[in-house]
Amino acid sequence: MAGLEFESNHNKQIMLLQAFDVDPNYLHDEHLNEMLQSKKAPDSYRHFYNAMQSARLYIPTIKKILYKADVPPEFIYLAMAESSFATKALSNKKAAGIWQFMPATGRQYGLHIDDYLDERRDPIKSTEAAARYLSRLHDKFDKWYLAAMAYNCGEGCVERAIEKAGSDDIFTLLDEEKKYLPLETRNYLRKILAFGLMGIDENDMSSSGHSYLMNRASLNSIATISLPKGEKISRVAEILGIDKEQMQKLNRHLTYEFVPPFSSSCNVYIPYDKLNTFKQNYKPCDLKQIYLVHVVRPGENLSKIGAKYKVPYKIIKEFNHLKSNYLRVSQKLIIPTTPALLDKYKFHYARNTYVVRPGDTLLGIAKRYRTSVKKIKRMNDKKSDVLHVGERLIVPPLPLKKNRYTVKRGDNLSSIARRYNVSVRTLKRRNNKHSDVIRIGEKLRVY
Repeated sequence: MAGLEFESNHNKQIMLLQAFDVDPNYLHDEHLNEMLQSKKAPDSYRHFYNAMQSARLYIPTIKKILYKADVPPEFIYLAMAESSFATKALSNKKAAGIWQFMPATGRQYGLHIDDYLDERRDPIKSTEAAARYLSRLHDKFDKWYLAAMAYNCGEGCVERAIEKAGSDDIFTLLDEEKKYLPLETRNYLRKILAFGLMGIDENDMSSSGHSYLMNRASLNSIATISLPKGEKISRVAEILGIDKEQMQKLNRHLTYEFVPPFSSSCNVYIPYDKLNTFKQNYKPCDLKQIYLVHVVRPGENLSKIGAKYKVPYKIIKEFNHLKSNYLRVSQKLIIPTTPALLDKYKFHYARNTYVVRPGDTLLGIAKRYRTSVKKIKRMNDKKSDVLHVGERLIVPPLPLKKNRYTVKRGDNLSSIARRYNVSVRTLKRRNNKHSDVIRIGEKLRVY
């Protein structure tokens, strides 16, 4: 029986390599096996299975999309190498989603990216885009492992490596002494293959208690539903009887917790086993019943209303389909106030913010603003003391000094700057301000 299990696993390993057009003898490569053993270390092993478990709802759908596009379904392990299937993944270079598309490449392959929607985080549309990209790379290089390499380091890099090596053979290109390809790319392919070998190892899955993942293709997947503009994701989750967090996880492509206001409809994803519940119970709702409604008073404008609710006036304008900034007294405006929206713009409306500079520490900033590290962390929802240059922190106001001015009704930055013979830019820099918004009673440093 043990011999049969070994033969079955070995055959699967060969089939996995062949799916990437890799010579089966590469199974014995020293560096591939080193990578495989490193990924089987307890913490790495746990991370792998947790990622597979977390993505259980959409892995079957991803594989179907790849198969339909004539891309080997085994390329799901490329997504694992890129992002661990985290739709909210964002790299330092601003690549996003499970396939880690850069903004320009995402748009090139048909993904929509704006203030409300980022389809790089859409598990379906980003997979369709990745399949188109990988197909084009395969058409160019004629081998799937070369397409995977080019996905990582770029077409030009792979072309130069092949030209320099005089071959596109995998053993040659991954030579550790010749270094035809960057180390990251050499390890990238080994990582994809290592994840694939782990994903088909029935013995390891059974012994580690993850045998249920072997049948994931037959488990629940996701269904696509269409929702009207402005619909709130949390309301749909309540109708379906699922956690709001689960609903958000499936729909990371929505920047906020509602369907974009400019869209007549928008694809939203739910667990497939909730599709009948949705069909039977969902009815579009009047937006006034699920959002705040503001009645315009004399003297109000979009900017003032936005400041009151901590929502950018542009979003209020778009949400209410206003063609101009003109408002009528008693006009009713829908205000889309959601936690995600308020969190994104909390710095824009904070009275006092500080931009982290090189060499800054939380302790140093706390001393500067005469407060404690604990308070600054609490004000900014920070769990650690780590700071990043350019990061914005909400800080308490400093005690008023003689060189401070208290904002009065009718003031603006231009009038205050003229009064003290400084430029608006200087005034904003001295007060760590990133917008022209000021409030009555606010204290500004003028000297």
